[in-house]
Amino acid sequence: MLLYRCISIFLVGILMKNFVQSVRRKLTQIAKKNIKYRRFIRWSMNTYRLLRYKIETFGNRVNDKIIIFSSFNGRNYSCSPKAIYEYMVQDPRFEDYTFVWAFKDIKKYKPYFTDRPNTIIVKQGGKKYRKFVSKAKYWIFNFKVDDFLKPKKNQIFVQCWHGTPLKMLGCDLKHLDNALNTTSGMKKRYHIESEKFDYFISPSKFASDRFRSAWDLEAVGKSDIMIEQGYPRNDELFHFSEQDVDQIKKDLFGYYYLEYEKDIKKKKIILYAPTFRANQHQSGLGYVYDTPIDLDYMYDRLSDEYIILFRAHYFICNQFDFDKYAGFVYDVSKYDNINKLYMITDILVTDYSSVFFDYANLKRPMIFYMYDLEYYRDKSNGFYIDVEEELPGKIVRNDKQLVEEIRRVTTDFKYDEKYKRFNDKYNYLDDGNATERVVNTIFADVL
Repeated sequence: MLLYRCISIFLVGILMKNFVQSVRRKLTQIAKKNIKYRRFIRWSMNTYRLLRYKIETFGNRVNDKIIIFSSFNGRNYSCSPKAIYEYMVQDPRFEDYTFVWAFKDIKKYKPYFTDRPNTIIVKQGGKKYRKFVSKAKYWIFNFKVDDFLKPKKNQIFVQCWHGTPLKMLGCDLKHLDNALNTTSGMKKRYHIESEKFDYFISPSKFASDRFRSAWDLEAVGKSDIMIEQGYPRNDELFHFSEQDVDQIKKDLFGYYYLEYEKDIKKKKIILYAPTFRANQHQSGLGYVYDTPIDLDYMYDRLSDEYIILFRAHYFICNQFDFDKYAGFVYDVSKYDNINKLYMITDILVTDYSSVFFDYANLKRPMIFYMYDLEYYRDKSNGFYIDVEEELPGKIVRNDKQLVEEIRRVTTDFKYDEKYKRFNDKYNYLDDGNATERVVNTIFADVL
């Protein structure tokens, strides 16, 4: 009888889960087609969340020595929040501070902090998260927070963001091919966000100017909040050795490395890191990505000499099955620290992702697979720079051109004047010491 009840409860749970997912998919489909309904749903959810937040955190006082960190809305442990935290946790000036990290998957990340002093792990978006958001003096995030969250007057929100922008953002958008947002709606949400910032980390004058316009910071009297000192997350790219590279490969390739160490060492590693397409959205799943590369074609021509690391944008929800290409294509989309992937990569292939700005610090070859360039430039986000004039690598449009360029840069790459001009404009502040400068700026009044 007990077994029967357990099986019944299990089956009912599955049915309820499927029912909820089905309802969610249908509501998302309606939201895509009906702007008024979409606005009503968002308003309702924000109102509910705001009321819950106010009730739960009523009476909580801000503690000057609590700092809360989150990266990519709790998806991983990475980027500039990680660099800032790891600097501070080793700095005796902060030994009496409490550090709070928020993650969607607590179990996965708890082992990272076993021996870290004064560090608390909470569920991203959960009750404890809301508690510490209301109490922490400093918010150190690299993403847009929920609309209902607004820092108190004595709290400090440090927006780290997550890259030098190639694609137009927020208030700079002229058109937006997005399944779930209109251009005006997107701009409104950026305006709401801009009022929250106290500091905005920037790697260059170019990025500072773009961030100011994208969030319309002048309109809210915050044009002067830039910490233009380089990206903390890029410091790692100036402090690694060949031994580090070898260890990363061992950790990444696991069994394959142990069995085929000599074979892997002689192969060139290609990191393929495309951005997401805002118009590719599936109800009940989220943003998806259909890789345009013909992997059969690539396998036939490159598998003897190259390895491909495929890294999807963090928005992408669909799974990728590369079993057919085992030993040639590795899905590293869930690998937290992209810097380590940069370190072992010989050639970067991307499209419109901002990863190439950071990777350029290594002065290694890059290829831009822009099969839909005209569409993305003219009908989707658009660009802040002239890609055909400034990119430090060749633009290719199909698989044949991509293979040819991969082979060419393998034997005939030079860090030329164009590449140097690119780094001089966009990466001149990245030198391995940005984190120290950023931390000293944020905490200048209390240290």
